[in-house]
Amino acid sequence: MRELRIRVLAGVFVVAGVLSWAGARLWTSLGTLPSVPLAAPIVLALIAVVLLATALSLRSRLKAQRERRPEAKGVDPLMAARAVVFGQASALVAALVSGMYGGTGVVLLESLDIPARRDQAIYAGFSVLAGIAVIAAALFLERVCRLPEDDEPGGPGTAPAA
Repeated sequence: MRELRIRVLAGVFVVAGVLSWAGARLWTSLGTLPSVPLAAPIVLALIAVVLLATALSLRSRLKAQRERRPEAKGVDPLMAARAVVFGQASALVAALVSGMYGGTGVVLLESLDIPARRDQAIYAGFSVLAGIAVIAAALFLERVCRLPEDDEPGGPGTAPAA
């Protein structure tokens, strides 16, 4: 399984932000603006919490397994792989959604004197922050589930030196 690249996530964020900014500017020229739901930062924060809890749980179980504690519950490799896939998918979607709300938020910054638009800009800002939290939690989960042989300089599949 390939690791997430920060460059890919940043690229998705920037492209979504620019397209969203352009679309919001166009939409504003027509007299309205799509709203940023209050639930957006809440849902993203909940996903970040789930990813972080999964990573911490797996980390403690793997540590107990490596130390060969008698009460240690093993980690099913398929379950760990599913967790990593969930984290990667969440990070990609969070980058897309954060970029989208970031672009809309930049347009909303132009009219902070209107209370409704100010609230929308705050929701957009919190959505971007929560999206970054999802990405950070997903990268941490991916780091926790990394196989020990992935850390060796020779990489996976290489024979140890004699």
